[in-house]
Amino acid sequence: MRSLEEALGCMFHNPALLTRALTRSAYAREAGIDADDHMDALAVLGDAVIDLAVLEAIIDAGESDKGTITNKKINAVNMLRLRNAAESLDLSSYVRWGKGERQMEIWTSGRVLAECYEALIGALYLDNGMDAVKSVLHASLIISDKKD
Repeated sequence: MRSLEEALGCMFHNPALLTRALTRSAYAREAGIDADDHMDALAVLGDAVIDLAVLEAIIDAGESDKGTITNKKINAVNMLRLRNAAESLDLSSYVRWGKGERQMEIWTSGRVLAECYEALIGALYLDNGMDAVKSVLHASLIISDKKD
């Protein structure tokens, strides 16, 4: 996990949050882990936190038109961009996958890896706050300070 924290550019004060963010519900069921110790809730939180950070950056860059703000947010936060951010961290190698997920290499298709990235961001927010989230989102090019 240390190499993931280094790639993120911040360390977790509560390593259990990072572990939870990287634990799929299928793995938790198979391993007999407590029902609440998997990534699902953190992914929902991370989705909202990413939206907030992106919206704040768009508004801070000077945008004030509601339609334009919405379109820029939609373009900044989509499955492909979140997936690319996850891939740039090699996130799939850190996630604790269920046996079937691992056999099917479920992270190679669909939204699964983007959801894992959202869970990571949710955990990062709880552990390190919004400034750390913004730093990671800047590094992943999901948000920028420039006007588009």
